[in-house]
Amino acid sequence: MDKLKVGIIQQKRSANKAENMQKSLEAITNAASMGAELVVLQELHASLYFCQIEDTSLFDLAEPIPGPDSDFFARAAKEAGVVLVTSLFEKRAPGLYHNTAVVFEKDGSLAGKYRKMHIPDDPGFYEKFYFTPGDMGFEPIETSVGKLGLLVCWDQWYPEAARLMALAGAEMLIYPTAIGWDPNDTEDEQIRQLDAWTISQRGHAVANGLPVISVNRTGFEADPSGHSAGIQFWGNSFVAGPQGEIIKKFDTDKEQIEVVEIDRKRTEDVRRIWPFLRDRRIDAYDELLKRYRD
Repeated sequence: MDKLKVGIIQQKRSANKAENMQKSLEAITNAASMGAELVVLQELHASLYFCQIEDTSLFDLAEPIPGPDSDFFARAAKEAGVVLVTSLFEKRAPGLYHNTAVVFEKDGSLAGKYRKMHIPDDPGFYEKFYFTPGDMGFEPIETSVGKLGLLVCWDQWYPEAARLMALAGAEMLIYPTAIGWDPNDTEDEQIRQLDAWTISQRGHAVANGLPVISVNRTGFEADPSGHSAGIQFWGNSFVAGPQGEIIKKFDTDKEQIEVVEIDRKRTEDVRRIWPFLRDRRIDAYDELLKRYRD
């Protein structure tokens, strides 16, 4: 299967969970009707991005896996006949929670999951309060459409994560994401941030000779505490090929459902002309395991 059709879903969220779930379901169905074999949703798509504040009552949003939310999306994958990448707030045990990406097969079975490894703690993105760092490592998930190198949002800044997925045989890198601007940022600063985000992930595509699928949310979400100006999620979901070339890029402020075709054979072709994996000096990288080379 050299060609793969990927459904990308970029949406706004509301405080109404049932509305969000139904909206995702309709988008999955639409993407499947457009020929998608793999569908990717954005990060934490069942709710608003709740990490703008630290509030213990928001842990009630989390559910076990399997649980009602995962069952809902398992049915959605089966009914649409697609491999589905979701992003759920997982309750693993009392007081232990993860930001977890879950993949369902075309028959609705659980193909695998990935718990977000890199957890930010910045103004408006207080994720360390909610999420325990992942403990499942960087392992691709085997599916009927290939081995998915699934990572989540803040992971996208780390070349080590992308490399380890590639070295484990991932055939593509997938990043469900929720990232945006402080509305008070200047236009120049907003451009720099968006460019850095895109360049970083395109760099992972180039360094590893793999396509990258990055799916972000869009729309404004207010800070419930009123202490900040909220977050303007910047959309700009995109798919890049194994030389970092942009295959498809979404708008900043528009909800979109698109099906993008990936030529999986290009990984082999590109790695033959740019043999970066061959030329790695693994004998000289031991100090990468240090926090800093003092």
